[in-house]
Amino acid sequence: MWVKSLPCLINSQDCNGLIAAHHLIKPWDGSRGMGMKANDRNAIPLCQYHHTILHDTLGAEFSLFLRYGLSELTGMIVAEKLWIKSPHNPDNADFDDNDPF
Repeated sequence: MWVKSLPCLINSQDCNGLIAAHHLIKPWDGSRGMGMKANDRNAIPLCQYHHTILHDTLGAEFSLFLRYGLSELTGMIVAEKLWIKSPHNPDNADFDDNDPF
C-alpha cells in the first residue's frame, strides 16, 4: 500500500520501526461499524512505535495527536489529503506532489 511508503505522520524524534497504514478509528468519510476496519481512504502512516502507543496505551487517535501538539482532527485531515493524492484513487489524474501531507 502506498501509505506505508510515506514517513510517520507524527514525525518526532521517537519514531521507530516500519511504517504501518493505520486505518482511522474515526474516519473522515463516514463511520465504521463495530469490529470493522475503515477503508483505505482512511489510512495514515504511523511508525511501529506510534502505532503501538496509539492502540496499546492511548486507545484514541485524538489522544495521540494532542500528545504531539497536533489538532484532534489531524488524522482525518491528513487521510483525506492522502486519498486525494493517492495513486490508488481512480479520480486522481495527476499525482505529482512531493509533499504527501
